[in-house]
This record gives sequence, C-alpha cells and structure tokens, in this order.
Amino acid sequence: QVQVVESGGGLVQAGGSLRLSCIASGLRFGAYAVGWFRQAPGKEREGVACIRWDETTTYYTDSVKGRFTISRDNAKNTAYLQMNSLKSEDTGMYYCATELYGFCTGPLRAYEYKYWGQGTQVTVSS
Repeated sequence: QVQVVESGGGLVQAGGSLRLSCIASGLRFGAYAVGWFRQAPGKEREGVACIRWDETTTYYTDSVKGRFTISRDNAKNTAYLQMNSLKSEDTGMYYCATELYGFCTGPLRAYEYKYWGQGTQVTVSS
C-alpha cells in the first residue's frame, strides 16, 4: 500500500520560512519524480515545483522562483520544499505527489501524478 505523508506546514509571518517534508512508502520512491502542488481557498490547484527522480531537473512556477527550493533524499524516501520569503499569496494547502514516471516537466499537470498525500496547511500572515 502506497502512502504519501506531508508535514511541516504551519502559521508564519510574511517574510518567514517553512520547510515542508514528504515521506513516501510502499513504492520505489527513487524511480519517480516528485511534485508539490498547492490550493488556496476558492482557487484551482496549482503546480508549484517538481524534481526528477535523479535530481538532475527541477521546475518552479514563476511565482516561487528564487524563493522556494525543492530537493529529495531517495535514501530516506523523502522530498522537501524549502520556502523562504513567504508571502500571503503563498497561503494554501500544500500537497506532495509522485509522478507516473520519473520526469519533471513544467508546468505541472496533476493528471501525471498518481500518488498524493493529504496535504499540509501553510498560512502566511501579512
């Protein structure tokens, strides 16, 4: 049984930082790309960043470039999203997902991601 679990969300002031973690089990984690998505209330889900299975490729949506960094540790079946200089518009539920194959291409397309976590809430106060 595949499980994907996010953690690290919380309430932070604008300009602050958070580090999200995503732990996957029940699958060959190192064979899949990992993506982070977010969804704000009343808005559509948005692809934030992805990382290829071997870390050779990453992608960021324009609004987070230079502020967010995606990484992974395949030995620990874990992916991370370091979020710096947070803004109020970064508020939302953040989801981690594993891609159907190993590739990271942008913009992220949710239908290419098979296993999803339950999400972790990020709230940025201004």
